[in-house]
Amino acid sequence: MDRTKKIETYKSKEPAVVTIGTFDGVHIGHQKIVKRLINAGKLKGLKSVILTFFPHPRMVLQKDSTIKLINTIDERHAILDALGLDYLLIKKFTKEFSRLSAEDFVKQILVDKLHAKKVIIGYDHRFGRNRNANIEDLKRFGKTYDFEVEEISAQDINDVAVSSTKIRKALNEGDIAKANAFLGYAFMITGTVIEGKGLGRQLGFSTANIKVKEDYKLIPKYGSYIVSSVINDDKIFGMLNIGVNPTVDGNTESVEVHFFNFNKDIYKKTIQIDLHERIRDEQKFESVDALKAQLAKDKETALAYIAKHHVK
Repeated sequence: MDRTKKIETYKSKEPAVVTIGTFDGVHIGHQKIVKRLINAGKLKGLKSVILTFFPHPRMVLQKDSTIKLINTIDERHAILDALGLDYLLIKKFTKEFSRLSAEDFVKQILVDKLHAKKVIIGYDHRFGRNRNANIEDLKRFGKTYDFEVEEISAQDINDVAVSSTKIRKALNEGDIAKANAFLGYAFMITGTVIEGKGLGRQLGFSTANIKVKEDYKLIPKYGSYIVSSVINDDKIFGMLNIGVNPTVDGNTESVEVHFFNFNKDIYKKTIQIDLHERIRDEQKFESVDALKAQLAKDKETALAYIAKHHVK
């Protein structure tokens, strides 16, 4: 996929097949639509384009919205790249943009900017100022501006909507297995390794503290998880803790990963951590020794899971 992401820097004059949406998670429902988009592009000799909006419209139009996103923009980009999409284009969503009329949106964005010759869109998609235009309006604009409109069925739309809701719910409940089943891949946390307090080293389980810069990224329920990362082309397994370290009276949320049989310097590096299974809730132990004993049990649990599910 072209690394261009902001629509303002998109300069291609090639005709395109376009779909519009958030595509947060790029889960199994989204993937069906993306593959349909890519196949339509190949069939008609068109570039495949997803137009998405950021910030999420609810973040802008509902000031009190607490919505968290399954993917960061970069994570979403990487997943779509792997699927074979040509362009993921980001349009900054503002209140001013939300007031653009339906026809102006079609003419200025779809036609003049993206050179759309086909638009694949949901049967219930609404757009334009006050979301007052629908797919029938889009078909009418298609006749005026010479592009085809393909409708995504109610069933496919329901798959997308229900899965997104279920994924966020599963992550907030710590049910990684369910979330991953809907995603079709392992939920990921991407961040930079920063300096920590050295507590893990004192416990005999040295950890890398992960700083996630995007405050809109959904972080799963506090607890311990079985994880993996690819570092220098090597797949490394480990266990991740999300929480506040209550045994040592911590009060600041942290994301810390302990990799098994790994001692390379990754300080200041950005890494992707894939979550595979949940081990347990975060809990406050009666002593540091009790915590160390539990960490040893957690490691045994993780190694048994890895041996069963991740044959190298």
